[in-house]
Amino acid sequence: MAQNHRRDEKFDKVMVLDSDIEAHLVMSILDEQNIPYRVRSFHDTAYDGLFQVQKGWGEVSAPVSRKDQIREIVEDLRSKNMGEDVFD
Repeated sequence: MAQNHRRDEKFDKVMVLDSDIEAHLVMSILDEQNIPYRVRSFHDTAYDGLFQVQKGWGEVSAPVSRKDQIREIVEDLRSKNMGEDVFD
């Protein structure tokens, strides 16, 4: 995780990520741009990933000052991949 933020800056949930592929792409972009973040998967081994089906793959959190920037990155990524089958 990038550490270019104030240590006292609060991290908030930015948005839910749809898949592990999306999470890795988002993390790669945020790393490239030195944007601090945390990604948390909703996978729970006790329930074999049941919560990922209900809630989405996981979530990305970031300093409040970066929330809009990250939302824009994720939405841009999603719009570029809209209609494309990742497995083709």
